[in-house]
Amino acid sequence: MSHPTELGHVHLKVRDVDRAVAFYRDVLGLDVVERAGRYAFLSYGEHHHDLALQGVGDDAPGPGRGVGLYHAAFEVPDADALRATHRRLRERGVEVSPVDHRISKALYFEDPDGNGLEVYLDTRDENDRGEWRGENRRFDPEALGE
Repeated sequence: MSHPTELGHVHLKVRDVDRAVAFYRDVLGLDVVERAGRYAFLSYGEHHHDLALQGVGDDAPGPGRGVGLYHAAFEVPDADALRATHRRLRERGVEVSPVDHRISKALYFEDPDGNGLEVYLDTRDENDRGEWRGENRRFDPEALGE
């Protein structure tokens, strides 16, 4: 039996497509490849889109805290990129929770509509770890790479 081997994209419903596009472009470096009415498709360039945004209006209820998408995660290539992401978020006044899982260093935050996001640096090789052991320690993103 053949199974999928890659995640094709994430589709998020947002209140304001233009605001969401600006956030994902400026903070995470995604480029708009197509706009169609209340939809925007953003990509890193590998395929048509990695992220689909669907505008549902200013009065749409926010994401729940129970069943549903917890977060979408984006991997960065090095400590400098993680630190730069942290700075872009702080410049926008976004609350960030930095967590060292010993297999990754992660920044957890929400987009302007309250959707959960993670930007992380894989640190498995650096820490000689193959699996997560339930560790969640705070770390200082500004001290990365020092």
